[in-house]
Amino acid sequence: MQNYRNLGIKLTPQRIAILDYLKGNNNHPSAEEIFKHVSQNFSTMSFATVYNTLEALKKIGLISELTIDPSRKRYDYDTKPHHHLICSHCQKIVDVYSDYKLNVEEKYNREFEVLGNHIEFYGICKKCKETIN
Repeated sequence: MQNYRNLGIKLTPQRIAILDYLKGNNNHPSAEEIFKHVSQNFSTMSFATVYNTLEALKKIGLISELTIDPSRKRYDYDTKPHHHLICSHCQKIVDVYSDYKLNVEEKYNREFEVLGNHIEFYGICKKCKETIN
């Protein structure tokens, strides 16, 4: 268990369990998946607790919320700038750390200050490709 003392939120055993599950989890789990895993050790924990904790962690910048899955939000412990490669068949998500310099046309720069970007690549993962063929 990592030391989470100076996060600016009250730490309960449930919140620590959620953080520990997200840390190092490259699967970009949904709130439902997090609830399913963490509630095994906290049988009285509600889905609302998980969702509210995720919102609090997102608010303080400790996790990112991904909206790349149209059916549900996913969460990422890695808040460093990166992009995602998504399997169109199984929805597996892989982090891509390449830097892509995109120039926004000057007419948009007059109305917006660009703070960052996120690129989604779609394809078929090796496992799915083998199953399809």
